[in-house]
Amino acid sequence: MAANAIDQTRRMLSLVTYLRERPGAYIADVARAFGITEDELISDLDVLPMCGTSFRGGDLLDIDTDGERIWWHNPDDVAEPLRLAADEATALLVAARAVATLPGLREGDREALLRATAKLETAAGEVAGASSRLSVTFESEGGVFAEVDRAISERRRLWLRYYSPARDELTEREVDPIRLFAVGHTYMEAWCRLSEARRTFRLDRVAEIKLLDAPAEAPEIELRDLSEGLVQPSVDDPEVVVEVAPGGRWVAEYYPHDRADELPDGGLRITLRTPSPASLRRLGLRLGRDGRIVSPVELADSVRQAARDALAAYDTQE
Repeated sequence: MAANAIDQTRRMLSLVTYLRERPGAYIADVARAFGITEDELISDLDVLPMCGTSFRGGDLLDIDTDGERIWWHNPDDVAEPLRLAADEATALLVAARAVATLPGLREGDREALLRATAKLETAAGEVAGASSRLSVTFESEGGVFAEVDRAISERRRLWLRYYSPARDELTEREVDPIRLFAVGHTYMEAWCRLSEARRTFRLDRVAEIKLLDAPAEAPEIELRDLSEGLVQPSVDDPEVVVEVAPGGRWVAEYYPHDRADELPDGGLRITLRTPSPASLRRLGLRLGRDGRIVSPVELADSVRQAARDALAAYDTQE
């Protein structure tokens, strides 16, 4: 079962020390030492260059790989004593206090975080007093994340009320969580007991969640490679063409596509692929005056008919 977010953070902190002591370490050896796959290690290595002591002075971790070995080019630079600027210390203290209030956080992790926060407050001095006047309130997704993370850690089943935009309905189901990941939004991959198959759930679409006493018993399945994104259309999938006005340009940001050609009015002609073109009917309805499905013709006709049916329903009610 995949490690949860907190376990991954612990591993990456250990990885920094490990790599510092072993310049040019082989990927296979490092993965074996940490008990993870080489793909999981590469995923960690993609994150580490975004970590460091500050975003100001270029003192991020300069770590890369040639596909066989791992090289850390600036271990001495980032090993210098840490000096936090006032705004950095404030942001860190506010974030730490907010995370410590998350429901579902393991008590040991909460206590460790509070101890670290207390030490930081002592070191920050007057800055700590200013930061105490600031607070962060997490949206509901934070509570869902905490429950999922706890379920993964304790290997327990979850009950969900989940909104499915494709069917525009709420469903209740029990799931065995497998892992959390982020691709634009935060998702949970789980074994769904309702459909008896692997499913992916977007956390901000979870209307209600409960941690059950039943153990999670997801079957052994190979984790999907998400390096190319959550949705990975095949070249064999049917092609769909959508034309959008300026108000519909957001479609190109949310839907993986092959092309997005500029139109004279400031809109876009977007070409994308999907194994199920009918799933885009809801997109066509949502766009309204901001766009239209151009092809396939069957999908465009389906969207127009659905719009006519909706209008007719309003007329009947009146």
